[in-house]
Amino acid sequence: MEIVGNKNIFIVWFFWHFFEMPKFLVSAWQNYIKYGLNSFSVPLLLKTLISPWRRYNWVYPKIFDLKEYANTFVSNIFSRLIGAMCRIVLIIIGLIFQIFILLAGVAVLLFWLALPLLVLALFGLAFLL
Repeated sequence: MEIVGNKNIFIVWFFWHFFEMPKFLVSAWQNYIKYGLNSFSVPLLLKTLISPWRRYNWVYPKIFDLKEYANTFVSNIFSRLIGAMCRIVLIIIGLIFQIFILLAGVAVLLFWLALPLLVLALFGLAFLL
C-alpha cells in the first residue's frame, strides 16, 4: 500500500477493503487450491491411473506354459485393477477437498465484501434495540 499522505482515510480504507484485500484473498485462495492438488497428487494419480498397485508386477515365465501365462496375466490385471480403484478413491477425495476449498473461498470473499454492510446493519439494529 502506498504512503497515505493527505488522502481521506475513508478513501484509503475503501481502496484497501475493496481492491487490495480481495486481491490478497484471491491469491491466498489460489495457494490453497494448489496445495489441495499437490497434497492429494491428483495430476500424478490421473497419469498413473492404470499402473499396477505398488508396482506389483509378475514376470511371465521363460518357457511356454499356458496355465502360467494365464495366471501371470490375470495377476497383472488384478494388480492394475486394485491400483486403479485405490487411485480413483484418492482422486474423488481430492476433488471433494477441492470443491470444499472453492466453496470456502467464495464464502470468505463474499463475507469480506459484505462485511461493511453487515457492520452498518448491526449498528442500526443496536440503535433500534
